[in-house]
Order: sequence, then C-alpha cells, then structure tokens
Amino acid sequence: MRYTKDWKDYELLDCSEGERLERWGKVILIRPDPQIIWNTPKEHPMWKHADARYVRSSQGGGHWEYRRELPEFWKINYKDLTFKISPTGFKHTGLFPEQAVNWDMMIEKIKAAKAEGKEVRVLNLFAYTGGATVAAASAGASVCHVDAAKGMVHWARENAELSSLNEKPVRWIVDDCKKFVEREIRRGSKYDAVILDPPSYGRGPGGEVWKLEEHVYELVSLVAEVLTEEPLFVLLNSYTTGLSASTMSYVLGSAMKKFGGKVSAEEIGLPVTQSGMALPCGSSAIWTKE
Repeated sequence: MRYTKDWKDYELLDCSEGERLERWGKVILIRPDPQIIWNTPKEHPMWKHADARYVRSSQGGGHWEYRRELPEFWKINYKDLTFKISPTGFKHTGLFPEQAVNWDMMIEKIKAAKAEGKEVRVLNLFAYTGGATVAAASAGASVCHVDAAKGMVHWARENAELSSLNEKPVRWIVDDCKKFVEREIRRGSKYDAVILDPPSYGRGPGGEVWKLEEHVYELVSLVAEVLTEEPLFVLLNSYTTGLSASTMSYVLGSAMKKFGGKVSAEEIGLPVTQSGMALPCGSSAIWTKE
C-alpha cells in the first residue's frame, strides 16, 4: 500500500465500527466509511469530543450533527498547497487526503520534465475540487481541469487561489468528461499526462449516466488518443471495491500498450495514529514512460 506520512494538517486518528475519526486542521470529524468492518475498542479520547459527526439516514443520505458551531469553511495545508475544507451534505469535506501520495508522484515527474526543458500539458478528468490540478500547476504544468459539476469547478478555482496559483495556465471546464475527450480528439489536442479520478457512479450535466465498470475501459482507450507521442504518465484512480488494483492495471496497460512503458497498481491509504496500521482508501494504477 502506498501512502504519505507528510500530512501535518490532516490526521486519521482512529477508525472502527464503520467510522473514521479525523482531524482536519483543528477540527475533529467523525465520518462513515463502509470499508471499516472491524469493531476495535474506541479508545482514542477524541471519539467523545469530536466537533461534528455525519450520521447516515435509513432512507439514504444523512446529516451532520454538531457539538459546536463550525465555520462554513476553513483551510488546511499539504506542504506548499492550500485547500478549502467544508462539510458537505454527502459526508465529504472537499478533499481526499489519501491522494497526496499521488500529488507527490506527479509533482516529481512534472518537475523532472521541466528541468529537461519540456513543457508539460496535463488533462485532469473528473477533477472534483482540484487537488491534482493544484499539485500539477504548482509543479509548472499547464492544466485542463474538467468536471461535470459547476460547483466543484468553482471550489477548485478557490483552491488554486488559496495556493497562489490563480495566475497559472489552468483551463476550467464544466463538461461531461467522455464527451470532452472525444471533442479534444477531433480538435487534435494533445496532453503529456492525464489524471482520471472517476466516480463509481455519476451523472453528467446533461443527465449522462456513468458506471465505472461499464465505461472505464472505453474512456481510458479514448484518453490514449489525446496523448503526445512521448507521454509522461497516466494516473487512474478507483474507489470501487469491486474493481481491483490488478484489474485497473490490466485496463490501463492494455490501452497504453502502443506507448511501451510500464504500469504499476497498488492500494492507496492513510496511516492510522491509534493502531499504527494503514486504512485502505482505494487503488491507483499508474502508467509511466520508464
């Protein structure tokens, strides 16, 4: 499993009985996580003193219960990057901290290419609130950020501003990702790196239905057509438990076969302070030219 130990403003304090106990800056939250199937003792003292807890409803969805009034949003940092955090109605906070290990990877590869005098164009699909966009832009890449949700794209622009990257070359696109890639193919647009962080299930702005298992191979195959002749990397993330790292590796390796290179795929996760172990939080398959 790959994970970073470099977070200062985020900490997974403990996890048990289907819940995470997390510190986001100075705010302590409890959020549900279906992967946490163990019922270990909740010995960490902050279980009893969390600022807010997300409670699922038997009818679907859920709501936040607050022990104290929280600001509408607050900021946390990862190294030189700054992000806006805000509890949403769907348990999320606007950031997936486990992705920091992938931000480090792409920053390293982009900086290495820039050091060789290369310009790097990155396409970030299903880009959400822009964690990867901010990371890539901070390393000197020009980025095309695409997400179907207008509100998420606005949030991503705020993150870029918080990280003092608002003057960097970033295109902010609200669109269905597959349709956007198809148009880029027709336009002859090319990218040196592509990041795909697709949801397990979702809908585009025109009501388009997305199911990861049914559509991921087609999308990755399309992505291969917008790559330059010597691409830098392709990153494919999955939070779907039924789609293993090995399956993602096969999908990505098949689509990228004509470029040579290699594919690696592993779970990514977060270190747990209380247990000293690591919580799995999905998988990432990475193709690189090496």
